[in-house]
Amino acid sequence: MHPTDPNALGALPPAAVTAEVADLARRARAAGRALTRASGAQRTAALLGMAAALEEQASTLVVVNAEDVRDAGARGTSGAMLDRLTLTAGRVTDMARALREVAAQDDPLGEVEALTVRPNGLRVGRMRIPLGVVGIVYEARPNVTADAAALCIKSGNATLLRGGSEAHRTNAALVACLQGALVAAGLPADAVLALPSTDRGYILAMVQAEGLVDLVIPRGGEALIRFVTQNARVPVIQHYKGVCHVFVDRAADEARAIDICVNAKAQRPGVCNAMETLLVHAEIADSFLPKVAEALTARGVELRGCPETLRRVPTATPATDADWAAEYLDLILAVRVVPSLDAAIAHIEAWGSDHTESIVSEDYTAVSRFMAEVNSSVVVANASTRFADGGQLGLGAEMGISTSRLHAYGPMGARELTTRKFVVYGAGHVRT
Repeated sequence: MHPTDPNALGALPPAAVTAEVADLARRARAAGRALTRASGAQRTAALLGMAAALEEQASTLVVVNAEDVRDAGARGTSGAMLDRLTLTAGRVTDMARALREVAAQDDPLGEVEALTVRPNGLRVGRMRIPLGVVGIVYEARPNVTADAAALCIKSGNATLLRGGSEAHRTNAALVACLQGALVAAGLPADAVLALPSTDRGYILAMVQAEGLVDLVIPRGGEALIRFVTQNARVPVIQHYKGVCHVFVDRAADEARAIDICVNAKAQRPGVCNAMETLLVHAEIADSFLPKVAEALTARGVELRGCPETLRRVPTATPATDADWAAEYLDLILAVRVVPSLDAAIAHIEAWGSDHTESIVSEDYTAVSRFMAEVNSSVVVANASTRFADGGQLGLGAEMGISTSRLHAYGPMGARELTTRKFVVYGAGHVRT
């Protein structure tokens, strides 16, 4: 059966799996209560300890990861996916740096916002609290293990992690490393738990654990996210795919635009904030398209273009409607010539996925209209779509990029993993 078929594994997971996941969720919930009682300083110390532990164990983590990469390569895994999976010493350093950046942020818990005094003297505010138990389902990228753990600890949430089978050794080693740092800081290891199997029955059990799991965030391919969403009985933050656009306006600086386009597509094509469609204003297409095509093809990018693109770039292949909706996650780019800013915005509305869009223009009015009228979760002017990332936007790390226009929209940091409760302060008030 298709992996997104809700009956692919039966209507319900096996009873034994349901019981096992329920037990893990209860342990996580108990650990989450301990996190909430802990001081911000103690949670910060745990995060700093986790960062140090990653650096201390970097060589071991890289060796373990190499086994996962070897096996994935033998199974014919794509180059883009292998890149996501690979853990190098530099990437471990980046993970540790992200944890320290999260640790340095203000503690979101207990903050009281919008405190007002009612006419009767009651003081009413909103206090930030954890969501509870957050389940994360993800594929390939081991850094998600550390990022998710860090953001949940910072925000006082416990987490249940289900990484992909292709990274099972790496994720197990990372979880053990992070749990050791938690215990050393006097916090429960159960605050960061991994599901014991990568079988999808465990995903089903987690996303159907009403009353035990408070939120599930899937990160991965569209099929995985649809599987989670179709089967979930708990809230889900959705991010189906990243069909990101760059619109090069008629008032663009062409040299700057070429640099931005090459970076957005080719710097790391296998990630969700890579450009998948390039839109070019017709008034500069004759000059700009051959130049940007040369720069992109020099980086190995295959171009699929509309008829106006093909007229100017004969080496491109014809694009179909499927290309405008595609998240390639590869060195493939759809290119369309549009007659106006309005047409570019209309194309994004029709084919975009609410992820990230960029305009390259020196025209203040065009930039202002694009920023106001394009309602994707991240809208960028004169910069690469690759900046749609929690770390780049000051969040330290991200839990994922929400394209659901509820609760959180765009990259999710620690603050986005909290909710607010009303707090009311009286002085013997009674209602009449």
